[in-house]
Amino acid sequence: MSARIAADALVLIHLAFVAFVVLGGLLVAWRARIAWLHLPAAAWGAWIEFAGAICPLTPLENHFRRLAGQTGYAGGFVEHYLIPVLYPAGLTLQSQRWLGALVLLVNLAIYVGVAVVLHRRGRR
Repeated sequence: MSARIAADALVLIHLAFVAFVVLGGLLVAWRARIAWLHLPAAAWGAWIEFAGAICPLTPLENHFRRLAGQTGYAGGFVEHYLIPVLYPAGLTLQSQRWLGALVLLVNLAIYVGVAVVLHRRGRR
């Protein structure tokens, strides 16, 4: 039972990490120091997508699933949990690259917005 709990906990951690990668820049508007955590996380997330690689949390989750007597799954976290919702046809390298570009563009827009707000505050 504890292996299943560990696997389920990893799914939640993984999902939180993906959310932080995509939208963590919004937290930077609240606390600028979070950028020191978010920028490397966003770079890692984009690299995983551009490289077509699998995050190390996925094999670890599968390991715990097998220990719990469950079956693991092939591929990565995004394609197993998120892509079926966003892209039911499945994950291709091209769609991973689009996701990587989306991560970069969303975060670029957020950081530009944060910079504008901080610049305006500094002028007052």
